Amino acid sequence: MAEFTTLEHENLNSVVYAALCDALMQGRFQPGDRLKIRDLAEQFGTSVTPIRDAILRLANDEAITFRSPRDIRIPGMAESRYREIRAIRIRLEGLAAETAAQVATSADIHALEGILRENEQAIDAGDRLKGTQLNQAFHFMLPQIAGLPVLNNILRRLWLQMGPHISDAYIEGGRAMIDHHYPVIEALKRHDPAAASIAIVDDILLGGKPILERIVHGVERPARRA
Repeated sequence: MAEFTTLEHENLNSVVYAALCDALMQGRFQPGDRLKIRDLAEQFGTSVTPIRDAILRLANDEAITFRSPRDIRIPGMAESRYREIRAIRIRLEGLAAETAAQVATSADIHALEGILRENEQAIDAGDRLKGTQLNQAFHFMLPQIAGLPVLNNILRRLWLQMGPHISDAYIEGGRAMIDHHYPVIEALKRHDPAAASIAIVDDILLGGKPILERIVHGVERPARRA
């Protein structure tokens, strides 16, 4: 179950929405999880109003399914939708990697290597949540290094939908989830845009196989409440 820190902020609607977005992208929810507005309000230390507003925005983002106030869930994903999102990610994240390779500094590369080291530890420990968070951090470092904030915002919407599914397959995927991150770093060290793009595409296609398999075979999980 996802846990949140009590919030104190003049613009609670935006803060709650951003926190729930981060939770989705980082895999703190998984497909089938049920969201309870009052439970979330209690965890955040707010009234139900900013939670409800954030939920409605996330439904508009197609990140959650809102059937009624009593039936709010993290949706499953059709294979066709996964393949469409994957095709878009290939183009956009390929661009991010390609551009990052042209401008990456030693500090940028050091930061990516640190994320990857921590991710290795998370996989060894079987820590699904930490591993998923670090995986998302690695991918989003690339448009940040590239200096592409518009692209970063576009990717956020895709990852709102993909985060729970990446998390769902993370432990089962094992090393496939990070093995292709190493060639990305090596390409950035060489300032080789083409190799960086190929490496991140390999990561999305090959590293994403466990995700696609779970979607195709419709692996069922017991619903959790968040």
